[in-house]
Amino acid sequence: MKFSNRITSMQASPIRRLVPYAEKARKAGKKVYPLNIGQPDIKTPPAFFEALGNFNKKVLAYDGSQGNPELIKAISNYYKTYNMDFQDDEILITNGGSEALLFAIIATCDAGDEVLVPEPFYTNYNGFASAVNVTVDGITTKAEEGFHLPKKEDLVKKIKPNTKSIILSNPGNPTGVVYTKDELKMLVDICIEHNLFILADEVYREFVYDGLEYISLGNFKEAEDRVIIIDSVSKRYSACGARIGSIASKNKDLIQEILKLCQGRLCVPTIEQIGAIELYKTPTDYFKEVNEEYTKRRDIVYGALQKMDGVICKEPKGAFYVSVKLPVDNAEKFIIWCLEEFDYNGETLMMAPLEGFYSTPGIGEDEARIAYILNTEELQKAMTVLDKALQAYPGRK
Repeated sequence: MKFSNRITSMQASPIRRLVPYAEKARKAGKKVYPLNIGQPDIKTPPAFFEALGNFNKKVLAYDGSQGNPELIKAISNYYKTYNMDFQDDEILITNGGSEALLFAIIATCDAGDEVLVPEPFYTNYNGFASAVNVTVDGITTKAEEGFHLPKKEDLVKKIKPNTKSIILSNPGNPTGVVYTKDELKMLVDICIEHNLFILADEVYREFVYDGLEYISLGNFKEAEDRVIIIDSVSKRYSACGARIGSIASKNKDLIQEILKLCQGRLCVPTIEQIGAIELYKTPTDYFKEVNEEYTKRRDIVYGALQKMDGVICKEPKGAFYVSVKLPVDNAEKFIIWCLEEFDYNGETLMMAPLEGFYSTPGIGEDEARIAYILNTEELQKAMTVLDKALQAYPGRK
């Protein structure tokens, strides 16, 4: 039987593809530090579980395709704290930020169209786009420059007649970059001048460090008809398994078009939405404590990386990732070697190879993403293991 070209050409997730190697290493008795995936160990606010426990309906019925009205109102109130005013008919609840991204791409692009994304980018952008025959073209950014955007003229050169949108993760996954107001204004101006949509992936909005100011693309009034905000409770409230995301846009016509897709999949899980309502009521003190913890973890990882011979990276300013250039022949080979052939006192580690986070061929082969989502003690041990592994790796450059 022949499968579709659409599915066979779709890449497997570089974040999860190496999981079998880690499972095999664990079965062999090794302790594996899982630095490959953004699964926070921060406790989910208990109000989420309390809401689930208090659910006592006799029938678990469909919810509305747009989403639970109370959850939509809670999200609208949340955005007001960031000086964004979204009405109830400008927000849709989705099955995680993943469905929000997929629906936004489907609604703004036809087969054969193209989206621009600063690379390295969240690898699933490529998966979502290729699944509907849309091409991702990377705007290359560099570790040596902190992964900030290139000049306007260099970015404009990437725009083609079939370019429909720019996707921007801010703060950035996998780089941890926080874009400046000038960079965001440049993107807004480009999208207005070339009639492009902006898909603003802002799921890490709360995770900004060192006193930097966070600015949402939703704060640019001149672009409100083309900005589509992708959001999720997964990282913000450490509730990845809830699979509750959202789309917000002041373009009401666009929201009505995306609603057709929401109707096609009927609804988002009823109970998880009830829990998510309570998440959006979480006191702001929660984020202060979480930020302080992630700052400590960032400092441990970045400080250790700075001392490792041949490793190149810039200090991440947001999210909970750092992208590093390693002194190895190939990052994926190195990670597999760590899992299959190396251990230090019975311990090894797993990272995400970054080659799959680029669309430009030949870039990122010696780069990896580290998610600093473990407690400080374990991160210190994991960095020691990484240092020892780099020293012992036979393919070291």
